[in-house]
Amino acid sequence: MTNARAWFVTGASRGLGRAYVEAALDAGDCVVAAARDAGPLAALAADHPDRLVLLTLDVCDRAAVREAVDRAAAAFGRLDVVVNNAGAMLFGMVEEATEEQIRAQFEVNFFGAVWVAQAVIPHLRAQGFGRILQVTTMGTGGGVAAAGFYAASKSALDSVSQALAMEVAPFGITVTIVQPGGYGTELFTRGTTATEPRPEYESLRAQLAEMWGEDAGPDPSTAAPVIMDLVELPEPPLHLIVGSDSYDMVQQMNAARTTEYRQWEHLSRRAPG
Repeated sequence: MTNARAWFVTGASRGLGRAYVEAALDAGDCVVAAARDAGPLAALAADHPDRLVLLTLDVCDRAAVREAVDRAAAAFGRLDVVVNNAGAMLFGMVEEATEEQIRAQFEVNFFGAVWVAQAVIPHLRAQGFGRILQVTTMGTGGGVAAAGFYAASKSALDSVSQALAMEVAPFGITVTIVQPGGYGTELFTRGTTATEPRPEYESLRAQLAEMWGEDAGPDPSTAAPVIMDLVELPEPPLHLIVGSDSYDMVQQMNAARTTEYRQWEHLSRRAPG
């Protein structure tokens, strides 16, 4: 146990969060697992009574986040790895989304992650080390129809996390923006809020359904080894795509954007600055 790392994982009860918790425990590490409903982790906690602490937490509650982080740091005496994984999906067209739905999307995916980061930094700075993993998505490079607000909230987190990485580096803290692809995480079922569909977008919805198909994606456990390798790196990357297919898709998106920029370079260069 002397070399065991101490993890704090949000959104830990299912999907990728649970996969990270299980992988850390399998590696002999200690974990504080936080979720709105920590019940699904009860059996796992019973199997690891000395190395797994469960916390009920809504990351949208800033005060509750600070209290939870303080408890997490106290549980094992330090925090080595913080995984900002909690997230939700708003599925629907931009025109369809209500103000309440849009704000709720950002409350979880953006503000919740910011509250966690703000709360853990004093602990990591005081101990002189620590890793923050900000789980975004492979789609932060651009929005896709019906998932625009999800991508926007994750893109906002990506940008803030790049700034955060620069700010905390002098304190021995590293930040990696983890960009997973589509895994079978229940994000598109239990984790999804849908807009009220307008008939004008019926044909587009049909096209999207055909494009995406019914494959839920690989099991989340297949992504966990990548994260375990990541936390071993002495100098981790700022961005890391998780998933072979996702890597290829991101490269294609980047290539398409570069082509577009070059196509209109003559217009861009008409203005100074």
